[in-house]
Amino acid sequence: MSTSNHQLSLKEKISYGFGDLASVLYWQTFMLYFTYFYTDVFIIPASVAATMFLVSRIWDGVNDPLMGIIADRTKTRWGKFRPYLLWMCVPFAIAGVLAFTTPNFDLSGKIIWAYATFILIMMLYTAINIPYTALMGVISPSSIERTSVSSIKFLFAFAAGIIVSATLLPMTQVLGGGNEQKGWQMSFVVYGIMAILFFLIAFKGTRERVLPPSTQKPNIGKDLKELVTNKPWLILLATTITFILFVAIRSSVTVHYFKYVIGNQELTLPFMGTKSYDFVALTSAYNTIGQISSLLGVLVVTSIARKLGKKRTFLLYFIVAIFSTAILYVLTAKQLGLIFFFQITGSFTGGPLSVLLWAMYADTADYAEWKKGRRATGLIFSASTMSQKFGWAFGAFVALNLMSQVGFQPNEAQNPESLRGLLLLFSLIPAAMGIVSVLISLAYPLNDKRVATIEAELVDRRKLDDENR
Repeated sequence: MSTSNHQLSLKEKISYGFGDLASVLYWQTFMLYFTYFYTDVFIIPASVAATMFLVSRIWDGVNDPLMGIIADRTKTRWGKFRPYLLWMCVPFAIAGVLAFTTPNFDLSGKIIWAYATFILIMMLYTAINIPYTALMGVISPSSIERTSVSSIKFLFAFAAGIIVSATLLPMTQVLGGGNEQKGWQMSFVVYGIMAILFFLIAFKGTRERVLPPSTQKPNIGKDLKELVTNKPWLILLATTITFILFVAIRSSVTVHYFKYVIGNQELTLPFMGTKSYDFVALTSAYNTIGQISSLLGVLVVTSIARKLGKKRTFLLYFIVAIFSTAILYVLTAKQLGLIFFFQITGSFTGGPLSVLLWAMYADTADYAEWKKGRRATGLIFSASTMSQKFGWAFGAFVALNLMSQVGFQPNEAQNPESLRGLLLLFSLIPAAMGIVSVLISLAYPLNDKRVATIEAELVDRRKLDDENR
């Protein structure tokens, strides 16, 4: 039942955040390390991995909205979306171990294994993450409270990012005992146990409060029609795809950039003296600093968005993040301090963009209910999650194909053309995607004043609806 008591307890917000702590253990790995895992650990050609990513995303074009439709029609004593956290957490963790297992097969067998396990883990990620994300749209009828929940969700997301950035590569070395393939497998046994626990905390500690209008009858055709005619949602969809391309292209080559462009560095650090650092240490430090900066950015973004509005804050932050990415093109390995500095500025402003986007998606669900009298929260969030996966897959596809075209060879010294390709993928190409995303977002019509008006009208409608149920 929707309720006029909009205030959520801090305990419930934190419980919800644990769901992203679980999800992002995997999503951060997908973003930062999947391309490296398949090219340098699993050892399949970059072009094969690129095609695999693309094929799996085509399947997601059906799978993600289907999961949203299923979740919208689920009826249990726990609600529509929460039960999937309980049902899917163990299968998802098992699939994670399988995906990061390297079998002793020939190349054809390894490719089949890679396709099967990659598609499996992404399907199960869909089955648990889409209901989890949609839960944010029904946890409260208040846009302000949902923005607060979104902020805490991403605090936990970036905390998971810090865990992955700081521990995954070193953990694969420790647990592998010199066998990198075993190290990746055992690392995801550890992450899987953690994820199960975190998903169960999210399941137990949250509640669903917003129901569709009582007059709404199940109709997939109408739900899909309302989705594709929801102008604010369509603009956010295009913005999200290009935003994820901005993130994913660069993230897909971060390890390669440090391994082949930056290389080993002898650095003098305070209290540490002078010593040599390899690409594992540098990549882990770079990604960890980025995640910490993103987390700090999330801490302040809600207060800034309240003063400037979500859309204006989004634009301002994005412009700084784009500049911080583009500038890397002119920096060399000798300017490692500046490279890390722009990681801080880019992450502090780029990380909170996801907070604003997901809060705005919840606003588009309100908009659909207000304008057309239908609410399909699961479908809205599932199609939005699909756009994330498309953006990430195309980002990896672009990165891996360009690497293949310029002669990239794993675990070897790269030719000048390959090095320049890696540099472009780390700087100017993602920056160009960011500019496109900013231009699209300018057309988004739901400012904070209009959202407040919609919310007030829906509160009145829901009170009347509750009386008539």
